[in-house]
Amino acid sequence: MPEPSKVTIAVPSKDPKKKEKDEKDGSASKRKPDEKDGEELSEEDLQLRGELEMLVERLKEPDTTLYRPALETLRTLIRTSTSSMTSVPKPLKFLRPHYPELQNLYEIWSPSEDKSLFADILSVLAMTYSDTEPRGTLRYRLLAASMRPPISPLADPGDWGHEYVRHLASELGEEYNLREQAEVVKAATQMDAAGPESVTNDKTDEKVKPQVSLSVGTLEDLHNLALVCSKFLLEHNAEPDAVDLLEELEIIDRIVNLVDANTFSRVAAYMIACVNLLPPQDDIAFLKTAHMIYEKHQRFPEALSLAIRLNDSELIRKDFHAPGNLQMKRQLAFILARAQVPYHWLQHSTTDDDGDETLEELPEDLQEILFNSRLSTHFKQFGKELGVQEPKSLEDVYKSHLETSRSSTANVDSARGNLAGTFVNAFVNAGFGNDKLMVEAEEGNSWIYKNKDHGMLSAAASLGLSLLWDTDIGLSHVDKYTYSSEEYIKAGAFLATGILNTGVRSEADAALALLGDHISNKSVPLRTSAIVGLGFAYAGSHREDILFMLLPLVSDDEISMEIVALAALAVGLIFVGSENGEAAGVILQTLMEREDHALDEKWTRYLGLGLALLYVGVQASDSYDATIETLKAIPHQASKQIQVLVEMCAFAGTGNVLRVQTMLQQCGEHLNVKDAVADPEQEGDRKKTEIKQDDTFQAFAVLGIALVAMGEDIGAEMSLRQFNHLMHYGDPVIRKSVPLALGLVSASNPQLPILDILSKYSHDNDLAVALNAIFAMGLVGAGTNNARLAQMLRQLAGYYHKEPDCLFMVRIAQGLVHMGKGTIGINPFYLDRTILSKTAVAGLLATLTAFTDAKAFILDKYHWMLYFLVPAMYPRFLITVDEDLEPKPVTVRVGTAVDVVGQAGKPRTISGFQTYQTPVRLATTERAELATEEYIPFASVLEGFVLLQKNPGWEEKMEL
Repeated sequence: MPEPSKVTIAVPSKDPKKKEKDEKDGSASKRKPDEKDGEELSEEDLQLRGELEMLVERLKEPDTTLYRPALETLRTLIRTSTSSMTSVPKPLKFLRPHYPELQNLYEIWSPSEDKSLFADILSVLAMTYSDTEPRGTLRYRLLAASMRPPISPLADPGDWGHEYVRHLASELGEEYNLREQAEVVKAATQMDAAGPESVTNDKTDEKVKPQVSLSVGTLEDLHNLALVCSKFLLEHNAEPDAVDLLEELEIIDRIVNLVDANTFSRVAAYMIACVNLLPPQDDIAFLKTAHMIYEKHQRFPEALSLAIRLNDSELIRKDFHAPGNLQMKRQLAFILARAQVPYHWLQHSTTDDDGDETLEELPEDLQEILFNSRLSTHFKQFGKELGVQEPKSLEDVYKSHLETSRSSTANVDSARGNLAGTFVNAFVNAGFGNDKLMVEAEEGNSWIYKNKDHGMLSAAASLGLSLLWDTDIGLSHVDKYTYSSEEYIKAGAFLATGILNTGVRSEADAALALLGDHISNKSVPLRTSAIVGLGFAYAGSHREDILFMLLPLVSDDEISMEIVALAALAVGLIFVGSENGEAAGVILQTLMEREDHALDEKWTRYLGLGLALLYVGVQASDSYDATIETLKAIPHQASKQIQVLVEMCAFAGTGNVLRVQTMLQQCGEHLNVKDAVADPEQEGDRKKTEIKQDDTFQAFAVLGIALVAMGEDIGAEMSLRQFNHLMHYGDPVIRKSVPLALGLVSASNPQLPILDILSKYSHDNDLAVALNAIFAMGLVGAGTNNARLAQMLRQLAGYYHKEPDCLFMVRIAQGLVHMGKGTIGINPFYLDRTILSKTAVAGLLATLTAFTDAKAFILDKYHWMLYFLVPAMYPRFLITVDEDLEPKPVTVRVGTAVDVVGQAGKPRTISGFQTYQTPVRLATTERAELATEEYIPFASVLEGFVLLQKNPGWEEKMEL
């Protein structure tokens, strides 16, 4: 067998070679005493090592005159050494074995400038011993600084190179945290009793030991060193490192004095990007510091956008009046108009001779912008430019001929079909004021009369949506219906009056004049329509006079919960995010004083939502804490759902992980009926009442996850996985809320994964889940004209042609997808998705609250609640105007927004762009930039209305 023998010989034949090699290596190492760890040194390296060893020997000699030259030479050799990115500098490598020896030598020397220089060199060498001697670099740096006279300060740490500064920065953070922990433990030890004290002390000793070794340097010394390091980092394009260092040492506000014209924009951009990832209070500190940076460098639009995020009326007024340039002031007015900031926040108050305070009026041109008076004109012009001015019929939206199976002809003209047509027509032709069914219908042939009872209310109200923002022509159209003998038509006209005034202000206060007298009307439809109409018309305006009209309705025990709840909701819409103590007090009082059977009603959720809207975006403020504690004291089980509502609104859009975890915990509770009753035989009556535990709070907890997480992309993406789990393992109330949460987290932003998930849920066995999933598809695609989504909905129309409720919802979703013929969106974020619109959040939440029990609200006689989406509706355009506020077409590039924060150089902020002439339509995730430098924009973000100024240097460039 020759072949196997060859194999067996081949294996051992290699072993002797290895041994030979090892022997060679061993002999080589014996022969070459200068070789270390199998590495051969070059002539230059040998010379350098010899020189360094000689210098170390010199420091050991008794002759002190040799110390200074030796130290100077050492410093020069270390500083001038070059190394690759992956290797340690040669002098540090050769001096590492001598480091313990040099440490002992340092302790013997008496304090002097030489010893200070020695400490400085040891500080650099300590980098090689950072694993065994933590914070050695920082210790010797502080010792070196302490021995220097004031007239001869220590050399800048930057002289030792970038790596040294980064090392020092990391040790500064560690040291500061240890000292902070030691303070906390010390305070806790003093407060604790004798028993726990001994346990704590043991732990304290363990923690404090490493800190005791750094007995040198005060907190102020650490702060000063951090500022020096930060200055170096800022000068060397390491802005994120500088911000992180100062944040770790809790002196982030001092960065304002360190930044200059070259670095401030990158520093501020990084700080703003960090806000969503920081714990409460730190995020506010970052926003305020970034605001100070922008203010210092006169970047008014950026500063104002941060003031709006902070919801600080003083800062907003100060920023608005800061620029002397009228055109810049107009641009700021456009930003404030989009944010729907209360007008009185911008007015200066003056005191007259009698001591009465009066508010100064702003110039008329600024008022016109702030009131959004020309929004309707510009929007219609925008539609004309895009070629979508012609009204769309219902068939243009449904495209029934493409549906897989057609519904029977008898079903087409049914009351439910006509009602769906009302909403579809209103949403699709919103803002254009020329739809065929309502505005331009022949006298007596209006669509209103093709509906009955509450359908007439919704049909009349749809007139307001069609004439959205057009207060002049709109009111004359609606007026004729206010005199109708039919109660529901009159109520619809009141609602239409409120709807068309949404987001638009006027000196005339037409909505208040027309609706104010009817909030105490005996007829419930007229009363509720007038109340909700006022809520729409003055959403976000913080008008005290309307508050005093509505609060008596909230506190009245005699009237029904429906009116009380809708009055509370209107107050919430008007004072959204204001923390108004009076409004909160009255609503809480009502919750405490109302009978249990009243709080058991479905309307309680709207009473709670009205309270919650007062706290949108305030985070953990004192008034928020007080409200939560008061709610905990209310014995009725409704208090739990209101607590969840208040909490989720307070942290809306913050991405706060702890709040998301709290909401998930609420969803994880399986309400067990058996636990509710102790002894079923003895307590038969009690069993009936206690078994029916209220699980509405879980529906709001699911929405809360979406509301908190939608503020930042990573959180929003992570929430999708949680929703998947909830859908698998949740109770029915949770399952039917998950599609609504998906719709909220991605409103007007049709992402394929979300569309696929919702498409799956829309075929669910539970019709409540399917219904909400269909509506969520409408929310996700609102105003996008998304072809894929439109096709999905057409298939669903065929699938559900025998389910009237689901078919009704498919039609509504189709209307939402084509909202404003693709020009209006409902995403609550604007200005490059940095600011959360509080009124938009209020509108979305009010709509989704109705869908937490769709059978009791939307599918019953309260389908008009779909109009709660109106405060969230806003045109998705970019219109460039000249200095006379006339449209100015310019070339712009529009593409998908790219996050460039912290990237080196000047990377492209958009990808896959196309070039257009303004005005242009912008999708939720798109960004625009000017294609040429012919004009200079006053705004920092090209979105909405942007003022342009001719670039004075443009013509010279062209000539060159």
